[in-house]
Amino acid sequence: MRPFRVAYHGRGAFASETRPPITTRYLPFARSLSGYSGARARTDVIAGITVAALALPSAMAYAELAGAPVTAGLYALLLPVVAYALFGSARRVVIGPEGTVALLVATALAPMAATGSAEYATLAAMLALLVGLVFFAARLIRLGWIADYFSQAVLVGYITGVAVVLVLGQLGKLVGVSSDEDGAIREAVDVVRHLGDANGTTILVSAVSLAFLIGAAKISKRIPGALVLVVAGIVVSWAMDLAARGVSITGAVPSGLPSFGLPDVSRSDLGSLAVAAVAIFLVAFADSILTARSFAARHHEVVDANQELLAFGFAQVASGVTQGIPVGTSGSRTAVNDDMGATSQVSGLAAAAMIAIILLFLTGPIRYLPSAVLGAVIVYAGAKLIEPDQWRSLARSSRSEVVIAAITALCVITVGVLQAIVVAVLLSIIDVVRRAARPADAVLGWSAEENRYVDVSDHPDAGVSAGVVVYRIQDRMFFANAHFFKHRLWAAVDGAPKPVRHAVLDASFISDIDASAEVALREVIDGLRGRNIELHVARASVELQQRFDEVGLRDLIGADHFHSTVTAAVDACEDASR
Repeated sequence: MRPFRVAYHGRGAFASETRPPITTRYLPFARSLSGYSGARARTDVIAGITVAALALPSAMAYAELAGAPVTAGLYALLLPVVAYALFGSARRVVIGPEGTVALLVATALAPMAATGSAEYATLAAMLALLVGLVFFAARLIRLGWIADYFSQAVLVGYITGVAVVLVLGQLGKLVGVSSDEDGAIREAVDVVRHLGDANGTTILVSAVSLAFLIGAAKISKRIPGALVLVVAGIVVSWAMDLAARGVSITGAVPSGLPSFGLPDVSRSDLGSLAVAAVAIFLVAFADSILTARSFAARHHEVVDANQELLAFGFAQVASGVTQGIPVGTSGSRTAVNDDMGATSQVSGLAAAAMIAIILLFLTGPIRYLPSAVLGAVIVYAGAKLIEPDQWRSLARSSRSEVVIAAITALCVITVGVLQAIVVAVLLSIIDVVRRAARPADAVLGWSAEENRYVDVSDHPDAGVSAGVVVYRIQDRMFFANAHFFKHRLWAAVDGAPKPVRHAVLDASFISDIDASAEVALREVIDGLRGRNIELHVARASVELQQRFDEVGLRDLIGADHFHSTVTAAVDACEDASR
């Protein structure tokens, strides 16, 4: 009976070759709602409300860090979050005012206007617009491929470093000690030195908060521990007047929503802002793609780097036209969002809606939120980001990857995000070149037990045909491994148990050759012929054979010396020797 066959009828063999509807192609939010249920909606809304409660005081603090009015930070939690929710491909990422971006904003604008002034706010809004334009330009030229150089080792090291920074950065809130030191380690050390100034009530609030979060998670993951804690913290703080006991609270929150408009900036200022916009783009994109891919991997999801460029472009522009500041990815709030079980960017929309409601009606109650409660939630979520299993997986794969991850984490903690990413990517590229320069290879022999050609190093009993050596290199051939190929092929010939008359190159793993590899092959062919040895090629792909044709190697080797299988090549060698 003939098997049933189905034809593609002009469709691409890969899903990416079939263009999906424009709504799902450019609006990943629509795709994420496939099969959406009431249970998912409840989870997402609760996660969004929790994130909003944490985002509001953080946004105010980061706005002050950037030198802008606190309203600029609050407004960056509204339309920009909605824009990212609609266009972003990462389902759980939370964006908004962020520390590293805020520092870059302050560095760029401090020489241009007085901190906190109306002119400063206008410059910050224009800077957000320009950052958005840089993101759009990067999307236009499809610059998302840069993200492919962030290896798994970089991801693991980065998220571990971020987790440590998050935890260290909250120590002051947990004990009621402030610090003016820069950097997570210096700040933590300064807090420890001044533990004698710690507030006992603050420490009690922190301890109870952490115990509640841990206990709620052990009882049931369906309990929205962070949300319950935030609401309870506000109520208790108001009822017991914790501020009078020395507990730091959020404080007054400006009410009202932003208006729309383009910031009016002179042409002379645009040049300085443009340079700062590029720097913020580099930091924001690297940070966002690393965070997004780290969290997506936990749920077996894929993040489209080019779509992220588009999403952040809209988010930055949205912030600029609503008097906000440039935004980035919040590792702490993303961790809380993920910990709360968010399944889509509905949580982002819920967070933006909750912020709008708070700004309109609830600025009074939110002022009582203790900073210790906020710190406890972030510490709990941050600690869960460190996954020992990922480090063990790297160790099983390669020691060099563990080193890259460790250096990345250390750099994030000590010198900052951008520097850490640059160092980590350079290390990853060096590791790739190192591996490519010494790829896996083997001398093959026939295994009757497995009925195929195998590596004789792993199967010492595998048979080799007298006068024939079969060599396989398991990578594309290019300048980095051309010398290695020559050295190893000659070593295989010299190590054969019988004088060699024929050398078979198993090309099944060779996808392409460059000019250096072509020269190396010519040298090998000349050298083999000088010793009366013929070269045969087995299992070369159609593309590789075409490449050989283009550079004249097929004619040099001989068209009859190309074979579809290693077995066919060895049989031809044996026939020629008879």
